[in-house]
Amino acid sequence: MAESSYLTNHFLIAMPGLADPNFFHTVTFICEHDADGAMGLVINRPLDMRLDDVFEHMQLEASDPFIADLPVYQGGPVQPERGFILHQPLGQWEATMQVTEDTGVTASQDILAAMAEGRGPSRALVALGYAGWGAGQLEHEMAENAWLSGPADPRVIFDTPVEKRWEAAAALIGVDVKLLSGDAGHA
Repeated sequence: MAESSYLTNHFLIAMPGLADPNFFHTVTFICEHDADGAMGLVINRPLDMRLDDVFEHMQLEASDPFIADLPVYQGGPVQPERGFILHQPLGQWEATMQVTEDTGVTASQDILAAMAEGRGPSRALVALGYAGWGAGQLEHEMAENAWLSGPADPRVIFDTPVEKRWEAAAALIGVDVKLLSGDAGHA
């Protein structure tokens, strides 16, 4: 697969017929995709948990009630006990995977401590777990019509209400997902 066809910094938009309960009607932000596989975070599956719950577990206290009340998302079925922060700007954190010039995914505790103190990134989505695909697995799923894909837009991640993200991500590529059939087919 040519490097230009990798889907880093793209949305994977679950097709209506994707029955896997981990991904039904989800939007996944692809953080990394290469010949070895892909890693992403589901951005529209909030858990019944707030960032303050994470802070409490880490024995941190939020200085800002707005930060404390941020939702925590189910980032995917892999390692659901592990936290990831998708954020802008990039910043200087201990364990950050750079996705774009200004977007990163950090899995170290220093970013959470900074967020609790009000020194964190200006935009952040906190997720537990991630979505992962082995070599060729995502390409196979794409060929089976499980996903739509298109360039990611930070406004969908950080500014769009969670219940509208699936439709908003599809609209970026000119698709109204409500009009799509749940039945897969091949020409």
